[in-house]
Amino acid sequence: MGIVIAIDAGTTGIRSTAIDESGQIVAWAYREFTQHFPRPGWVEHDANEIWSTTCETLAELRGQLTEPVAALGITNQRETLVAWSRSTHEPLHHAIVWQDRRTTAATDALEAAGHLDLVRSRTGLVLDPYFSGSKATWLRHKGGVPFNDDLALGTVDTWLIWKLTSGTVHATEPSNASRTLLLNIDTVEWDQDLCDLFEVPVSSLGDVRPSSGRFGMTTDDCPLGAGIPISGAAGDQQAALFGQGCFAPGDVKNTYGTGSFVVMNVGEVRPEPVDGLLTSIGWQLADGTVTYALEGAIFVTGAAIQWLRDGLNIIDDAAETGPLAESVDDTGGVYFVPALAGLGSPWWDPYARGAIVGITRGTGRAEIARATVESMAFQTRDVVDAMAAASGIPLKELRVDGGASVMDFLCQIQSDQLDTDVLRPVDQETTALGAAFLAGLAEGVWASTDDVLAQWTLDASFSPSAERDAANAQHQQWLRAVERS
Repeated sequence: MGIVIAIDAGTTGIRSTAIDESGQIVAWAYREFTQHFPRPGWVEHDANEIWSTTCETLAELRGQLTEPVAALGITNQRETLVAWSRSTHEPLHHAIVWQDRRTTAATDALEAAGHLDLVRSRTGLVLDPYFSGSKATWLRHKGGVPFNDDLALGTVDTWLIWKLTSGTVHATEPSNASRTLLLNIDTVEWDQDLCDLFEVPVSSLGDVRPSSGRFGMTTDDCPLGAGIPISGAAGDQQAALFGQGCFAPGDVKNTYGTGSFVVMNVGEVRPEPVDGLLTSIGWQLADGTVTYALEGAIFVTGAAIQWLRDGLNIIDDAAETGPLAESVDDTGGVYFVPALAGLGSPWWDPYARGAIVGITRGTGRAEIARATVESMAFQTRDVVDAMAAASGIPLKELRVDGGASVMDFLCQIQSDQLDTDVLRPVDQETTALGAAFLAGLAEGVWASTDDVLAQWTLDASFSPSAERDAANAQHQQWLRAVERS
């Protein structure tokens, strides 16, 4: 059947990965791209650089391939909004990134005007700058982008599909579209009332097609060559859920990346909105079947380690964090609430700010490093507790992936806090695997989700070892620190 290529267009870089029929990674290439911070709280990307970086990774990958490419899948940073010209194919403004907070006042005003119930009932989301809708309004009124018939809008998957097909396909899929504040997740269609609320012409948005299904074929603009089917796409967190084999209601995964995203499969029936949590579409298969997901978005986890390195200069490399944190038995009562971009689930407070509490003369680098690692586990517990209460489904296990999950220390703390097993797969690139599996399913590389699940292999499992009362007492102290932030 050949191999499947997954393009993982993340927040800081592009990774293109070749995956064979047994689900094994056989080659990959990675490049970072530039982060732009024009003002405090603003985060932007150059969409042309995202495309050129994608081309660089595909060109490097091409030189490593010995088999034909059966399909191409895309997974991407979600909520980041790109605006471009249909006629010139050129971006009309820097992409506004999911981390960007410039529209906080605008979303607050919409909530004050009474629009939250409409948004919650139709999208499963909240009014927050995190999502794409208010970014589009900003581009229209303050970004100098002409909202006319030449305008094309989309998340990064849509931009890459456009570029890979030389502008012949303007499309997205439900997992990304459900994060824009513009999609009705019951009908899986763009919602006219919501588009009117955010002043977005429906005509500027791409077609919403199944996550697993053929979007189009690559052209000569693609470094892999023309004629390769683009057959899968999903937002990064939903792709990771798929790549982790979480196909049954109640299955949960957490990805420890720049932020952390706890996602639970809740089946084919869309749940009622839940305070503190988001309801999104997990994926839609080629037969039209829609799987819904509950999600807790934690804005800062891995980014806190980057801050230790780049802001405080207490480590030289992120890999030092685990050993440094383990070098002390505890934090000495120090708690770090990394609300460096506000607090996400289950608090949803864009005005919260980071806080380190409990500092004494005995506090050093190691205690702060340990408090940073513990904050990842505490934030995850906050979300999982809310999820279990909302769904009525007790957590049976947590599947983990992402950069920080390589730390056995973190996984053990997480297991102790959740009082359940934490499972880490051999292959940590579950986001890329999810995109590849979605594409390969559409093209017959894998026959069913059962075939996909068979590719999942356990690397390590972690079971609770701490006294429950002690773990709960730690968590209570954490919650006190959150109040102060």
